[in-house]
This record gives sequence, C-alpha cells and structure tokens, in this order.
Amino acid sequence: MKKILITGGTVFVSRYAAQYFVDKGYEVYVVNRNSRPQVPGVKLIETDRHDLGDKLKDIYFDVVADITAYNAEDITDLCDSLGSFGQYIMISSSAVYPEYGDQPFREDSERALNRYWGSYGTDKIAAEDALLDRVSDAYILRPPYIYGPMNNVYREAFVFDCARADRPFYLPGDGGMKLQFFHVKDLCILMERVIEEKPETHIMNVGNVEPVTIKDWVTMCYACFDKIPAFVNVSEDIEQRNYFSFYNYEYYLDVQQQNKIYSETISLEDGLKECAEWYVENESEIGKKSYMEYIDCNLK
Repeated sequence: MKKILITGGTVFVSRYAAQYFVDKGYEVYVVNRNSRPQVPGVKLIETDRHDLGDKLKDIYFDVVADITAYNAEDITDLCDSLGSFGQYIMISSSAVYPEYGDQPFREDSERALNRYWGSYGTDKIAAEDALLDRVSDAYILRPPYIYGPMNNVYREAFVFDCARADRPFYLPGDGGMKLQFFHVKDLCILMERVIEEKPETHIMNVGNVEPVTIKDWVTMCYACFDKIPAFVNVSEDIEQRNYFSFYNYEYYLDVQQQNKIYSETISLEDGLKECAEWYVENESEIGKKSYMEYIDCNLK
C-alpha cells in the first residue's frame, strides 16, 4: 500500500483527491487544521503546514501531493518538514501565464504577472521555482478552471441557481468568450498516471483539449435541470465580474504533454450533470456571491 501525503484534504480539490486516493487503496495522510470534517479513512496530521516541526520526519511517503501550495513559503516550510519521499506533485495554475502571451500557452511559454490574477499568479510562479530548487525532479501540473463535485466556488452553481429559478441569463457580450475546464476527477486520474508511469515531462498543462464558449457552457448548465436559457446580452462596458462568475479573459492551454499519458477526459456535459447532482444535495457548502442582486438592481 502506497503512502500519499495530501496537503489540505477538506475543501474541493484536496478533499476530492483525499477521497479518490482512499478509494484507490492508498494510505492517505492529510495535513490541515481540522477545522472542517475529514474524509473517512484518512490519517490526519492536525497542524498548520507552516508549523509541522518533526511530525513528518519519520514517515516515508511514496507521493507528496501538494495541492495547497500558493507561494514559496508554503513550499519551503513543507519541504523542510519532510523526511525521505518518492515523488512530489504540485498543483500549480494556468495563472502563471501573462494575459498578453501567445496562445495556446505551452509549458515553455513565458511566466509573468497576469493582470487578471495578480499576486495569485506571481505567487504560484514563486512556488514553482522554490519547489524546483528543492526537488529538481518534482512534477508541476497547471490546470485551467477546475470543476466537479465538492466545488465550493460559486461558478457553475450560480448558473444552476439561475436555471432552477427560471431566470433569464445575463450573458457578457455575445457569449463568444471561451473557457477551458478540467474535471477534478480527471486531475486525480492524471496524478495517478504520473505516479504509476513517471513520465519524462515534469511540467504539464492539464485540461480538456477544447475550450467552450460561455454561451454553450451556460446552456449545458441549464440542461442539467432540463431548462433552456433565455439570454440577455450585457454590454462589455459593464464590469463582468459584478454579474458573472468569470473574468473577461479568454485563454487556451496546449495540453499535448498531458494527452501523451491521459487524453480520455470526462465530457463537459457529463461532468456538469455530476456537479448539478452534487450541488442539489450540498448547496450549503457553496460560498455564494451576490450576482443576482447586482443583476436585479442594475441590469433589469
């Protein structure tokens, strides 16, 4: 039985990953402050990742899955606390690429400040660099928007709420802006492929091969409740983030390296249906925002 250390383990991606690897028969350790319910079957190391001390020194981990590293200090503090281990996998972000770069972004594209993501992206760059300084053979995965069950961010859930309430959908512009997604289960499967196959490529963009327009994405979300949206087009002069759950920023990742080891990703339609089913049973877990209130006060 392989031992895997997962940072986090209680919210969205890290929680889903903890459940995934428990179900796959791994011996799963999680590092978190125990402020939320734990996934059944994990071994909890209750502490802040910056205050680990010697808690990990005597445990050999076949895999370190660092899902909650957001800056260089996160990396160095965890690495300082570890004893010996096999592979290190960090979940980074497509936010490391500047918005002005040539697309589709490749793994060797320039990394720099992205004006939409700000310090989140530059901190991820610093985390990547710190990791490669400490663990030269680490794997770094750069996803676009991650979706799926357990997602506590108000993205697809916002559209589900509009569909369930039979609201028209206020669409930025003509709805032609494209987004790229990756199902959280696909991310976990890919991590398992990396663990098993140890590919030569250590930095990978990950995601569905094809992006989707926001109009088509909203239509798919409504279809999860057997609804068809009536669209209201909103002028691009109005700040998009006031009434819609994504920035006015279109980007596209080249995922050819990922496809060498994993290409059969979950279809967006099927993935969104799974999200909708989970959301109906877990609505209270979502951190909702006031998009509807803004629409009702400013756009109607």
